[in-house]
Amino acid sequence: MTARAVHQLSSRRDQPFVEVACGALPDTLLESELFGHVAGAFTGASHDKEGKFLQADGGTIFLDEIATASPSLQVKLLRVLQDREFEPVGGNTTYRVDTRLILATNEDLEELVRQGKFRQDLYYRINVITITQPPLRERIGDIPLLVDHYLGEMNDRNGKSVRRFDESAIQAMQRYSWPGNVRELVNVVERAVVLSKSETVGLEDLPDNIKREEQSRNLVVAGAGNGSLRGALVEPEKQIILNALEQYGWNRQNTAAALGINRTTLYKKMKKYDISFENQLIGT
Repeated sequence: MTARAVHQLSSRRDQPFVEVACGALPDTLLESELFGHVAGAFTGASHDKEGKFLQADGGTIFLDEIATASPSLQVKLLRVLQDREFEPVGGNTTYRVDTRLILATNEDLEELVRQGKFRQDLYYRINVITITQPPLRERIGDIPLLVDHYLGEMNDRNGKSVRRFDESAIQAMQRYSWPGNVRELVNVVERAVVLSKSETVGLEDLPDNIKREEQSRNLVVAGAGNGSLRGALVEPEKQIILNALEQYGWNRQNTAAALGINRTTLYKKMKKYDISFENQLIGT
């Protein structure tokens, strides 16, 4: 959605917007998908195929999950960025393109560069403007707006007429950890619309995982007095992080992936809440 917004607000808005999910394709097919191929380039290549870069000429190409790109593909991407040209797989014809390239990843690319898993020259070439998309749990003010937007969409799609989510449902959703971010919220809204028997969605209509987290959080927040919402959410968030760290043996990379955040964000939150393996040993 962010990539499409950038495209629509730019001078390229009338040109193509092409999206490629890099993590959904094996490396051999991904190269063909991006740069095209000629007939006979590999088994099954019975005809010439135009690649996504050529389709996006003049417009925008969005590469999702770029961290999954292989070293050989990273070399080709670097060439397209520097020289704006490429050859299709198995071909000799060089094509020149003018595209805006937007890339997305939930990995820490700087860490991958340090580990030698991502080319440093490509990283510095693509890292011109960085937009950090915070996880939904850090944007709870967006939840009512997103719910209203997708409620209308799901009503149209399913022929329903649900009018709203009541306050108890919205509050529970704002306190939920949302490991699946906006995709998970969309599924929750669609489920509620499909199953609702009235015009209002209540707490009882939400999935069990949200209700369970709400019930356990109520026990924690019960002693919070009349503090602010931000203060009331501190202890639950800290506990969620601790639980995840213990579940994954204090492996920060796996914990961050399970929580749907990058490792840098996890480090900051651990520092904020003074969470460390040593402190837990002392506490026990």
